[in-house]
Amino acid sequence: MLLEDGVADTETLERMSNDIERCAKLLETTNVDVIAYSCTTGSLLKGEGFETEIEQQIENAAGVPAVATAASIKRAFDTLNMNSITVATPYIEELNQLEVDFLEESGYELLDIHGLGCQTDEEICANRPEIAYQQARDIDCEDADGVFISCTGYRTFEIIDQLEQDLGKPVVTSNQATLWDALQTIGVNYSEIELGSLFRH
Repeated sequence: MLLEDGVADTETLERMSNDIERCAKLLETTNVDVIAYSCTTGSLLKGEGFETEIEQQIENAAGVPAVATAASIKRAFDTLNMNSITVATPYIEELNQLEVDFLEESGYELLDIHGLGCQTDEEICANRPEIAYQQARDIDCEDADGVFISCTGYRTFEIIDQLEQDLGKPVVTSNQATLWDALQTIGVNYSEIELGSLFRH
């Protein structure tokens, strides 16, 4: 999801969250099977529990199941037994702190987090997957059960399998977890999709 006005900050995320119901009602007419609220920080903006509130709000408005990225990553962490994690993001410090608070409130041990300091969607989306790969490698540590690469605007699909091989541990990314969760929610067989160990569960 591209943020309104292209600015990646809490004020923009707040405006976006206020528009959830209207957008969900527009999607009601498209006859889809599931709706994903594909924004990591946008779905954890108001702390632990906000992610499931978003899912319920969309379901009530559109009449179909919904997943929100912040909920999806938690389901992915639990599926892969990732309790202690390191986190790589493209965010500014303000958004990194939101993520720290959310993950710790949710019961995960956050060992380290590093952001690229991108201030706009354009900057975030301009990062090639190789940047995410190197950032995740740099942030990994021996005590981490796995690595999380945050942000649905950050390209990661191309590097998940190689990164898991190189690190020897699970890797969860925002888009990967959201897709996995959406497919699980509606019972779609995803066994042929190669997006890391998460898609083998």
